[in-house]
Amino acid sequence: IIDARYNVEPSPRTVTIVPGPYLGREIIGKYLLGFDIIRVEAKERIDFEVRDTVKKTVSRLIGLEIVEEDYSKIVMQCLLEPAAFPPDKALQREHSIASGMHRDAVTALVEGDTHLAKNVVARDIEVNRFYFLLVRVLRTIIQNPGLSEKLGILPIDCLDYRLTASLVEAIGDQSVRLAEAAVEIKGAKIAKELSQSLLRLHKVAFDTHENALKAMFTRDISLAEALRNERKTVEDLVNQIEVSVHKNYSEIAPQMLAAATAIRQIFGHGVDIADLVMPKAQ
Repeated sequence: IIDARYNVEPSPRTVTIVPGPYLGREIIGKYLLGFDIIRVEAKERIDFEVRDTVKKTVSRLIGLEIVEEDYSKIVMQCLLEPAAFPPDKALQREHSIASGMHRDAVTALVEGDTHLAKNVVARDIEVNRFYFLLVRVLRTIIQNPGLSEKLGILPIDCLDYRLTASLVEAIGDQSVRLAEAAVEIKGAKIAKELSQSLLRLHKVAFDTHENALKAMFTRDISLAEALRNERKTVEDLVNQIEVSVHKNYSEIAPQMLAAATAIRQIFGHGVDIADLVMPKAQ
């Protein structure tokens, strides 16, 4: 089958939105669908609240800029070429931020560093920005066979990238839960025994999602399969933490149990990423 448009540069896709109660969500939706120009047009003057919503939404989306604005319309354009930001680069950057959040959230918890914990929470928006960018690029690739060939990514690979990006974004969310627990205990110092258990649990979870991404990019089946073997270690550590918390730390028990659960969830997301690893094509 020959596509007559194969080598033709696609024309910019434009969409118009009428301001409404879900304007921010609509802008994000059009961005994720690959629209190049997004116009917000009102029959009368656009009020301050609408303009503020547009500007806050634009700040959450990589490459989207306001290029025109007057009393009744705001025009946004995505200035980022999909070919300039391959999915693997976007995914690596998203994971790098989420990974740093995980590490710093645990440090903030065991050291009672409230400032670092709040910094982790603030970084979550960057993970979301790269997640949205990756979804946009993947959808563009699926719709454009020429771009798929240029980037060396099969349309079927886009599904694995999309699932992995979602799991990495979830690691960022769980890291926020960890950081929020650190904020809630207000700098309270944790006894050495409990902090060591938390750090051991953290190391297993951290190494799991780091190696899962490595296995995905290198298609290392043996590395991916080995990550499953840590499940019992994680469950034993979580049980150990729960027993210790119930016996000795009643005042901060909810936060410590929430932290242990969040780290266990991060480990689970790492294993889920590893499950997506496919063998190299022969």
